[in-house]
Amino acid sequence: MFTKRTHTCGELRRAHSGTTVTLNGWVDSRRNLGGMLFVNLRDRYGITQIVFSPEHDAELHEQAQALKSEDVISVTGVVRERPGDNRNPQMTTGDVEVLASVLEILNHSKLPPFEIRDDVDAFEDLRLKYRYLDLRRPRLQQNLLLRHRMYQVVHRYFDEKGFIEVETPVLMKSTPEGARDYLVPSRVHPGKFYALPQSPQTYKQLLMVAGLDRYVQIVKCFRDEDLRADRQPEFTQIDLEMSFITQEDIYELIEGLMTALFKEALGIEMTTPFPRMDYFTALETYGTDKPDIRFGMPLVILNDVVADSGFRVFTDIVEKGGRVTGICVTGGADFSRKKLDILTERAKSLGAGGLVWMKARNGSLESPVSKFLKDGTAAALRNALNCEDGDLLLVVADADVVTASKVLGQLRIELGEERRLYRPGSHALLWITDFPLLQWDEEGKRWIAEHHPFTGPKPEDVHLLDTEPGKVRADCYDLVWNGTEIGSGSIRIHDGELQQKIFSLLGLSDMEIKQKFGFLIEAFQYGAPPHGGIALGLDRMVTLMSGLTSIRDVIAFPKTNSGLSLMDGAPSEIGPRQLRELHLKLDLD
Repeated sequence: MFTKRTHTCGELRRAHSGTTVTLNGWVDSRRNLGGMLFVNLRDRYGITQIVFSPEHDAELHEQAQALKSEDVISVTGVVRERPGDNRNPQMTTGDVEVLASVLEILNHSKLPPFEIRDDVDAFEDLRLKYRYLDLRRPRLQQNLLLRHRMYQVVHRYFDEKGFIEVETPVLMKSTPEGARDYLVPSRVHPGKFYALPQSPQTYKQLLMVAGLDRYVQIVKCFRDEDLRADRQPEFTQIDLEMSFITQEDIYELIEGLMTALFKEALGIEMTTPFPRMDYFTALETYGTDKPDIRFGMPLVILNDVVADSGFRVFTDIVEKGGRVTGICVTGGADFSRKKLDILTERAKSLGAGGLVWMKARNGSLESPVSKFLKDGTAAALRNALNCEDGDLLLVVADADVVTASKVLGQLRIELGEERRLYRPGSHALLWITDFPLLQWDEEGKRWIAEHHPFTGPKPEDVHLLDTEPGKVRADCYDLVWNGTEIGSGSIRIHDGELQQKIFSLLGLSDMEIKQKFGFLIEAFQYGAPPHGGIALGLDRMVTLMSGLTSIRDVIAFPKTNSGLSLMDGAPSEIGPRQLRELHLKLDLD
């Protein structure tokens, strides 16, 4: 047994002076000053200074000499005010300290592999291996606390809006939704497999067929795909679906949720409605379908300006039906030649054949290509890009119109961050709408779903499915926050015949449709209501709320970029007996 705490390590203030208290926690640090031993005791609520005085209790002082960092202890003593010059305004408990009278050492700690502090200089792999130590750092605990608070806001908000929280299965049927499934072999059904859900998509649609009207769930999802800073093999979604609604209902509902989250988590009042932009405008203006609108520097299509410019690179691209696109970097004329060479190589690494740069000076343009430009072209370029003296023009010309936009779009993002073109801590959200329903996969020579195969086409575009499927727009929407997609949704297909037609366009045979989605098609034959929904990426939302760049910092036990859990060794090998039970043999050649 041990003496239980009366207060936490972040709770004591001057008003507690003279009170006998017991604190439990970890030794954060210790200092020996003039015979007095000062120990900072830490728990997740804060830090309190403990004093061991040889004059007050010599035996206890001697016992405390054995304390080391991360030892777990219980201390009882009297709260007293610190002398004025010893107060610490950086600590919430910095006005007081506890003069110890009882010390219980509950557990000794080995020397940790790194210091438990926010500015620790340790490789991420080492911190992930000892994640339970890494999680003692105040910043990570604050991230998880923020995540907890966001959970509570979500639960309250949707409960007030009449939603029902329903758990959907984790072991489900494997269905093609884009990424690879994580598969789970069945012991009792040899040769058959469950899949871990990439999303509860079909289940939430079936809940609408069941008449539940409004469903929500904070749910784990799984995708076996290449990882990066904002992607994990298992991730968390705020998943919802509603019946008898339109896009406008989704916009209003989610904008209300985001407003509540910003107010609760950051104390920020958001302005609604959020701006909206269609997919093609986003690509042409920002080179991406998830633009960061916290700053300007829009892309400008220059085909009309340079079609008769005299510069063969531009004129040939225009004649071939390609695209010439430019941006104006305010104040960029001071870029060195080395900096411009770096930008050129970056453009090439992104897929461009090259990058043309022009410095706006003395009412004209200075560039290695200036001598090739006809009279009036420089003025026309400056006017088209709204450039003034001291600015820099960057131009990409490519036969592929998408490449020209995407390359400059990425350079825009990198230059915006490098040149601090937006205020740190600022937030901009917008809706991207009217995506194409289908994209042509040149490699596979087939149509693929831009979002997923359950997304409904715009009613006015349905007739194009038979003649020009590439022109059909989807009844869908993405929510973008500071250049990161945090949510995606759509009005769903609720008609069995239309759903079967979409599956056929995606290259599924009648047999494959029946095997993979027969249950859904059949359900639609029993009176499926019009319905739609959205899924929001909770991990990404917490990351953005925290001002961080990696979702690993807001997940308690994340995986590495290669999908490894360094702490417990997952994934791991299994023995021959388990393989036999699952009727599996390994072929690792």
